[in-house]
Amino acid sequence: MACLKLGSKSEVFHLSGHTWVCSTGLKPDVVIQVQDQTFHLHKFPLLSRSGYLEALFSKASETASHHAQLHDIPGGPDTFLHVANFCYGVRIEVTAENVVSLRCAAEYLQMSENYGNANLIYLTESFLNDDVCTNWEDSIRALESCEKKLLPIAEELGIVSRCISSLAVKASYAEDKSLFNWPISAPETTTTTLWNGIQTKSTSGSNWWFNDVSSFLDFPIYKRFIQTIASRGVKADVVAASVTHYAKRNLPLLGCSRHCGSSSSDEGTNYGDDIYYSHDDQRSLLEEIVELLPSEKRVASTRFLLRLLRTSMVLHASAVTQDSLERKIGVQLDEAGLEDLLIPNMGYSAETLYDIDSVQRILDHFMLTFDSSSRCYNNVEEKQLMGDSHPLRAMTKVASLIDGYLAEVGSDENLKLLKFQALGALIPEDVRPMDDGIYRAIDIYIKAHPWLTEYEREQLCLLMNCQKLSLEACTHAAQNERLPVRVIVQVLFFEQMRLRTSISELVMDTDSSNEDTNGMNPALEGGSKIKGNAKMGIKEMKERVYELEKECTSMKQDLYKLVKPKEERNFFSKIFGLKSKTKTSPCGGKGKGGEEDALLMIRETKN
Repeated sequence: MACLKLGSKSEVFHLSGHTWVCSTGLKPDVVIQVQDQTFHLHKFPLLSRSGYLEALFSKASETASHHAQLHDIPGGPDTFLHVANFCYGVRIEVTAENVVSLRCAAEYLQMSENYGNANLIYLTESFLNDDVCTNWEDSIRALESCEKKLLPIAEELGIVSRCISSLAVKASYAEDKSLFNWPISAPETTTTTLWNGIQTKSTSGSNWWFNDVSSFLDFPIYKRFIQTIASRGVKADVVAASVTHYAKRNLPLLGCSRHCGSSSSDEGTNYGDDIYYSHDDQRSLLEEIVELLPSEKRVASTRFLLRLLRTSMVLHASAVTQDSLERKIGVQLDEAGLEDLLIPNMGYSAETLYDIDSVQRILDHFMLTFDSSSRCYNNVEEKQLMGDSHPLRAMTKVASLIDGYLAEVGSDENLKLLKFQALGALIPEDVRPMDDGIYRAIDIYIKAHPWLTEYEREQLCLLMNCQKLSLEACTHAAQNERLPVRVIVQVLFFEQMRLRTSISELVMDTDSSNEDTNGMNPALEGGSKIKGNAKMGIKEMKERVYELEKECTSMKQDLYKLVKPKEERNFFSKIFGLKSKTKTSPCGGKGKGGEEDALLMIRETKN
């Protein structure tokens, strides 16, 4: 740390109670009161250095005892003691921690070169420019010493702006360490750590300054520092990383567990070490931090933004702040994790455990950014061939995320059917490669809400496409008594169609293989080996056909448990809406013929 030594005399002041007395042997002729301390001094050393004191005492009688009150002097009694020592030529040390208060006090007392060479204004100004502002640590200490009462005059003198500019220059060109006298000379290594579940990168390379500015600078000064480095062209992701680091060090509630807000006091929180954080202060700081985040997309971690959103709800931040966070999260929702999306409901009249409305707004913002023109592909398989940056790839990730979210919140008995349906309906049907996730969510919701009517269950099941269920999901759905009968029949119908198609393809492959085998010349070299392989392939195909037939028969039996044989005709007419000859059946026929085709398809699986 830089240090400027002034004066050569030994200490001449001693403290008696709240009174400083000069021990030079001469009778004091000036009494100066600074707050709760009194200084008994001599006019000549003071007036020869201070224009303010000279003007104050110039009209008084030379023999009278002069009294003055300097309660407004920057730095208070401690700083004035240093000024008095300087006037008497006593040894003092000017450091980064006291130079700001000395510079402000010298300005207040008008200690310019008009009142002696090498006066205090000149000396402190030179020390600031030549030593403090050229060193990272000293600039931090100087800014840290700018207390609230000292800040206005320090701003007028340009001390704060000079120190901030000095820090910004060093942070902007942090990669070229040879240009500056920086305290950190460690090699550029990066380690990844978890802070309260948030993944952060700790570096001793170009981002070494994160910890210093987050630990020692008050937010108003930190905000100006960030705005300065941003204006100098520092990348938005670096700015966002610094703001993230600042938030995690100065917002204690940001690291609370998922349900910490339910028991927190509205007045404040004590986090040990005699540190007390007012909720009002935290709310104000959080709103400022959100405003400071760069406007560029995907520069801040989605997990961090979701934690900020949760904390803003705990602190009851403004609607503008929460809306800003929801928009930022919505743009990059495909990077979110399910656990972070489970935001507790902090409303005073909350009915549900989790804040469904907030997630729905976030999803709305994501859908606005989704490029509708990307749906020109014929199927999901083609869409999945695209890279991770393609909007369809992001949409598929979000669909899986929302399916998992609905499964988590579906067990809440207070969750209304319309709200569940509204959230699920925001996901386009064609972006899901499989509908197993939404089926699981629907099943969980129906299980937690057994009072739903048959019609409500049918409406809920419209969220899924039975043709896109996997074999395991179809097997589960066929035996799920909670599902509506209509849905169960649809599942069995589409699965039988799928099985019949698979059997037909296998039969065609078998016939083709037999023709190739019969057409081979055994006399050719290797012909017997090829023939043996073909026979082995035919055997495996037959075994597969047998397995498919068994599965088909099992599903048919499940269907007959639901429908009595003597009521087959009326039942299928009701299920598939077959009431007139002009209506098309699910199997492609019309009227009575289509109805018979649907029944015939099931009976054929026996033969």
